[in-house]
Amino acid sequence: MLLNRRPLRLTARPLILAGAAIAIALTGGCARGGGQKDTAYVARDVETLYGAARARLDRGDVKIAAALFDEVERQHPYSPWARRAQLMSAFSYYVGREYNQSIQSAQRFLSIHPGNKDAPYAYYLIALCYYEQISDVQRDQGITRQAQTALEEVNRRFPRTEYAADARLKLDLVNDHLAGKEMEIGRFYEKTGKWLAAQLHFQNVVEKYQTTSHTPEALYRLTETSLALGVPEEAKRYSAVLGANYPGSKWYDRAFRLMDRNAPWTTQDLAGS
Repeated sequence: MLLNRRPLRLTARPLILAGAAIAIALTGGCARGGGQKDTAYVARDVETLYGAARARLDRGDVKIAAALFDEVERQHPYSPWARRAQLMSAFSYYVGREYNQSIQSAQRFLSIHPGNKDAPYAYYLIALCYYEQISDVQRDQGITRQAQTALEEVNRRFPRTEYAADARLKLDLVNDHLAGKEMEIGRFYEKTGKWLAAQLHFQNVVEKYQTTSHTPEALYRLTETSLALGVPEEAKRYSAVLGANYPGSKWYDRAFRLMDRNAPWTTQDLAGS
C-alpha cells in the first residue's frame, strides 16, 4: 500500500513559517557551494545571522539553513530569535530528510517553550518525521508505531487544528499499514499449518484495526483456520460476522463456498435465511 506522504502546505502553517519564499524550500535540494564559509563560527548580530539562514532556506539550501538556524540559537540563546530559529531548524532538517535532527530540534523547542503558540506545529512536525520513515510492510514496524503514537498525540492535544485533521487522515493509513503487517504474518503461519498462531494475528486485525481494508480478509482467514482446527461453530460465527458487515465482498463469497463444502449444516445460517 502506498502511503499519502504529502504534508500540509506551509502557507497554512503558523506565521513563523508563512510566506511564499518558505514554500520554495519544500522542493529544495542539498546544500550548494559556500556552505562551509557560511556556517563557520563568526560572531554576528542576531538579525544578520537569522537573515542569512532564511536566505539559504529560500534558495533551497536546507542543510546549510539548518546549521545557520542552529548557530542563531548558539550565539544568541536568550534572544527571541532563538525561539524562532529552533523551529525553523527543525523544519529545515525535515525538508532535508534529516529526520532525527528535525525531531531533536522540535523536541528541544517543546522542552523550552511547551506553551508556545507554535507548539502544535512542533508536535505535528515530529509526527511527520516518523511518518516519512515508514517502511514497507515486509519490514519491522517499529517506526510505524512511533508514527502512530506521535500522530495520536497531535490529535489528542490539538483536536480542532488543521494539524489534527491531517493527523487523523494519516492515522487511517498508518493503521492500514499495521494491519497489513499482521495479515502478512498470519498468512505465513497459516501456510505452515500453525493455525493458532495465525489466528492470533487475524484476531488482532479484527480487534485493533477493524476499520481498515484488511478486516474482511481477516474474518475469512479466521473462518478458514477455525475449520482447520476442527471448530466449525467458531467458523460459523466469523463467517456470519463477515456476511453481516461485508455481504458483497469477495471474502464473503469465499467464506460461503468454504462453509458449504466443509460445514453444510451451517450454510442456512451463513446465508442469513
